[in-house]
Amino acid sequence: MSLGETPITVIGNLTSDPELKFTDSGAALAKFTVASTPRSYDKDTGQWKDGTAAFFRCAAWRSLAEHVAESLTKGSRVVVSGRMRQHNWTTPEGENRSMLAIEVDDIGASLRFTTVTIGGKPAASPTPSDDPWANPAPTAPTGAEPPF
Repeated sequence: MSLGETPITVIGNLTSDPELKFTDSGAALAKFTVASTPRSYDKDTGQWKDGTAAFFRCAAWRSLAEHVAESLTKGSRVVVSGRMRQHNWTTPEGENRSMLAIEVDDIGASLRFTTVTIGGKPAASPTPSDDPWANPAPTAPTGAEPPF
């Protein structure tokens, strides 16, 4: 990342399916919007309340763009990491416009509320010899400090 770039990470849901396009030179570009809605717990009512949603336009390039278009759909909960960029242009009527958008460096499915399968098939379960959590942790001698 270069000096002066603004890094950003956003967690939210896609508002529609990603739109995949190709530039004249053949580079893939996926455009999509992520809605991020803050939630807070109201102790008085005992319920969660949604705040005002923020909508972030995102752009992913090349192979990442193709992966986004093949993997994500409207409603997918994602974690987006990238750089905030300002885009300026002039409309055909001569009006100056600008917008902020995230140039995506990486994106993944959020596992907070769901599970996903990577690579189109379930991951193989580790064999007991490969799984460090398969055996109980050693116990510390009486009176000794825990090993962590």
